[in-house]
Amino acid sequence: MSELHKGQMPSDEQLTAFIDGELNVSERERIERLIADDERVAERFDFLSRSTLPFAEAFQPILAEAPAARLDAMLAGIPSREESKASTAGIGRRGFLAAVAASFVAAIAVDRAVIGIGHRLSKPDEDTEWRAVVAEYLSLYTADTLSAPAGDHAQQVAQLNEVGAKLNLSLAPEAVAMPGVEFKRAQILNYDSKPLAQIAYLDPESGPMALCIVRSAKGAAAPDMENRKGMNVVYWSSATHAFMLIGHAPIDRMEQLAADVRAHLVA
Repeated sequence: MSELHKGQMPSDEQLTAFIDGELNVSERERIERLIADDERVAERFDFLSRSTLPFAEAFQPILAEAPAARLDAMLAGIPSREESKASTAGIGRRGFLAAVAASFVAAIAVDRAVIGIGHRLSKPDEDTEWRAVVAEYLSLYTADTLSAPAGDHAQQVAQLNEVGAKLNLSLAPEAVAMPGVEFKRAQILNYDSKPLAQIAYLDPESGPMALCIVRSAKGAAAPDMENRKGMNVVYWSSATHAFMLIGHAPIDRMEQLAADVRAHLVA
């Protein structure tokens, strides 16, 4: 017999299932009677009903990052209520999944809160936040964004000299040139009141690409890779600056292009 037919106070899980319309007819009628007859049940029902907000839409970007395959595999391996009720004291598959999901969302929320605090208390170029900002910005670019002529060699030198002066970094067209990728422009953006250099390119095969640079006191670091907003990123640091090359090209090509630029900038 279901717990709902034992005269017990229904759990939050059962009340949530009632609110979501997931109970069978007899259990739903039982909950309705309890709400009408028991003030405690009615109060809890009212509280949970007021909490029916569009959480799915709000947390969709976070849930998209969840290790879905691993969670599905974990869920598939959980025994049914009948198989495990002796050891789980009534916690079923639905309750376990809810607990896992809640723990995952809570962990992400704490992690992002810590990142936000770190961003406010530390220099922005000492963490990964600046790369996230660049990726967000570049994700709006299309080939049309960079369709304007790049200018002649003298204009490119002038742009790179202006950008380099803001970062105390020597830049030359030859140092930032990449084979098969067209230089389009160099400009200074503002990131957290600090200069951020963006050298934009147009790759005929994959579209917009950018080499971005900020001052950094973190120290030298070897190249590493990541994916942001559907784009591949190769990033590294010198003793004084942090660099990232971002674009839609395959990661092996991005690695080679980054290696060429890195060698020229170090030379």
